[in-house]
Amino acid sequence: MGMDRNSVIGLLLIGALFVGFIFYQNSISENQKEKYFEENVNRGDSLSKRADVLFIEGKQAFEKSLVDSLKKDSLILAASEILPKARSKFEEAITSYSRALKAKKDEKQPTEMITMLTKKQIEIDSLLKIITPVADSMPVKTDTISSGKEVTVSNDSVAKPALIAPMFTENKKVVSDTFILENSKVKATILSKGAKLESVELTEFKKHPKHEDTRLILFEGDSNVFDLRYFIDRKDVSTKNKVFETKGVIEKADGSKEITLLLYADTLKKKYIEFRYSLPSDGYMMDFEISFNGMKAMMTQGAPVVLNWKMTLPSLEKGYINEDSYCTAYFKANEDVDYLSETSSEDSEEINYKVDWIAFKHQFFSTVIIAKNQFESATISSVKLDDPKENFLKTITASMTLPEPGDGKTSIPFNIYFGPNKYNILSDQGEGLDLEQMIPLGWSFFLMEWINRFAVIPVFNFLEVYIGNYGIIILILTILLKVVLFPLTYKSYLSTAKMKVVKPQLDKALEKIPKEKMQERQQATMAFYKKVGVNPLGGCLPMVVQFPILISMFRFFPASFELRQQPFLWADDLSAYDSVASLPFEIPMYGAHISLFTLLMTISTIIYTRMNMQMNTGPQMPGMKVMMYLFPIMFLFFLNNYSSGLSYYYLVANLITFAQMWAIRRFLVDDNKILDKLEANKKKPVTKSKFQLKLEEMQKRNAKK
Repeated sequence: MGMDRNSVIGLLLIGALFVGFIFYQNSISENQKEKYFEENVNRGDSLSKRADVLFIEGKQAFEKSLVDSLKKDSLILAASEILPKARSKFEEAITSYSRALKAKKDEKQPTEMITMLTKKQIEIDSLLKIITPVADSMPVKTDTISSGKEVTVSNDSVAKPALIAPMFTENKKVVSDTFILENSKVKATILSKGAKLESVELTEFKKHPKHEDTRLILFEGDSNVFDLRYFIDRKDVSTKNKVFETKGVIEKADGSKEITLLLYADTLKKKYIEFRYSLPSDGYMMDFEISFNGMKAMMTQGAPVVLNWKMTLPSLEKGYINEDSYCTAYFKANEDVDYLSETSSEDSEEINYKVDWIAFKHQFFSTVIIAKNQFESATISSVKLDDPKENFLKTITASMTLPEPGDGKTSIPFNIYFGPNKYNILSDQGEGLDLEQMIPLGWSFFLMEWINRFAVIPVFNFLEVYIGNYGIIILILTILLKVVLFPLTYKSYLSTAKMKVVKPQLDKALEKIPKEKMQERQQATMAFYKKVGVNPLGGCLPMVVQFPILISMFRFFPASFELRQQPFLWADDLSAYDSVASLPFEIPMYGAHISLFTLLMTISTIIYTRMNMQMNTGPQMPGMKVMMYLFPIMFLFFLNNYSSGLSYYYLVANLITFAQMWAIRRFLVDDNKILDKLEANKKKPVTKSKFQLKLEEMQKRNAKK
């Protein structure tokens, strides 16, 4: 097969698009940087304004305490409560400005704001050194924490536990009771301390064998923070270290298991916060409910009630780099599914409207909290740890604002999904949830989405019923795709063959036109092709049409749950890289291992390129030969840490292409017959399109003028 100029341009276009797509997937564009910068500056401005209000209020309270002896104690206490909040808000603002500087290092405004806010923090610290010792020495009276009796608590005395409700006592060292909710798929551990969802294990699955403990635990222990925050008497209260009461796990008639935990706000046990967890006998979805009973009058009106969930995602798979590039936070808000950057070291999103769900997404598994009546708003952040030795990937934090409690009992229902990122399973969790959009199938481009949803996934699902080896399934899928695309391949080859056989005639015709008259030579070339019936774009367009399929496979294989831990030949996991040798050093952008499938794919692509170059008898564009060999080498670096299933697919596709080219040349295309047909076309009158006729008519009119 000869490589005419248009075919080469087509290949270069595909290569350029493919490389551009890879870079797009692994970097933040300038527009994204601008958006990231503006979002963090705006958030910093908002936080600093709120902090300034608190700072002024706290400072004024302290200054008034110096001159008003009657209200001195209350003013000192007010200042001791307000100023730490102001300092905390200043710290949040500084964090936002620091994030903005990561997008634009040379911007002055964030730097100036950080300097100014740091000075205010120093001033607050100086004030607190004076205020805190005085405030700590004061007795605090309250009648909201007991059963109608006034209790006085000071720093060096402890009130009798019988008179203080659990909501207002805190003991970080208390030993928590542990409870297990378990079904055929999920094992959840819940603590009485904080009513915390301590850990979740998916019992059907295992981590990659490279991990010492192969139990697949989505989160556990200190890497997981789960608490409710609210305000009472303007004080920020957290359930984190509060001890809830419970009667333990109850098994119901339908096989589901449930536990209810209560945190009482009075010793009469009429006012409380309730956490209820319920796990069905089968499935990945847990019911979760937070209820407030009689709490409205106690809680500060207008202050937010926030459910915080901070999770450090552990590594579960073989390839740390590839796995990390698919871990992030997803969320659905305003009918759209969106996500934080998978490749940035830090990213955050402040959502000031209703939110349906938030997901803590691993490469192949997710924890998704779904608000049945939507969250009021949410703030989500992701921080990349970038330390493979620690076996943790990213820390994702979600602060979700809940509706304010009403009179009587207010219940806020949720679902929590713990399970695999498998298309069919996610889409079955609930109509309209769109959880399946967490799988990167190319949702931003409808053609890639359709190819994966309606072609690739159904074929995979059908074949896996009858075939247990996914290497064979990929082989069959590739054959089917190449058969479907064969008409395009044949058309591309035929177009190239036509241009090849008429090239001597074209060269002879162009000898009469000087080389410096490029426009005239191009017009003569197009006229010649039209006369003999050759479409110069015939070899280019079929290649461009195949590009969406190329990218669809690039998206599908690394995210395909079906390939997870599936061995084939020397690869122990088709969803991760295959390694046949480890290097004693690390090569930048390549790694410290050799992926044989990627190496074979690269070699096959180079051989294919060399064959085409040798068969091309025409002149080549300057530097074209180097460029054509450069693309396979670039793919060698890009794909060495990617899914071995992807490299295997590209390798098989190349080998099938070799076979198709041989079959076309051997049985379908005869250069002599093509030349005879083109010679016959010369004798036919050249038909002109309506556009050409109108164009010629306009030219004649202009000539008369």
